[in-house]
Amino acid sequence: MFKLSEIKELIKLVDQTSVNELEIENEGSRLCIRKHKTEVIQVQSLPVAAPNTGYTVQEANQAASTTTAPVTSETVSATNNLHKIVSPMVGTFYQSSSPGSAAFVSGGSKVNEKSVVCIIEAMKLMNEIEAEIKGEIVEVLVENGQLVEYGQPLYLVKTE
Repeated sequence: MFKLSEIKELIKLVDQTSVNELEIENEGSRLCIRKHKTEVIQVQSLPVAAPNTGYTVQEANQAASTTTAPVTSETVSATNNLHKIVSPMVGTFYQSSSPGSAAFVSGGSKVNEKSVVCIIEAMKLMNEIEAEIKGEIVEVLVENGQLVEYGQPLYLVKTE
């Protein structure tokens, strides 16, 4: 468990740097400090319950090949009406809980606020990302095993 004085000190350190997110695990507790664009700092302490994904470093590196499609004005106008699920952290994007498992969601999948849509691996921690919105997945914007940035769009969702 984290002491309040330790949390306050970590908040000050994050606030004084260009770091946008800090996650620390200690004695079965996880502390996540995120800095948002409005420069408000959120603190979240949760018990650690990361799933065992079964991914190896070699498999992740093999899956990390990326392709980019040209962006047209038609693409931009079509995506303006859709909700974007974005990455809350820098890490590696995984569509399933293990290499042989089915993807959590794909194009056409219905999701609600608590639906797990992917896993982002950051500093050897597996973080389940929830949709946080009710709707239908229209498009998956990243490849399995791809490195993603903070705020990078992962999915486009047609809201209900």
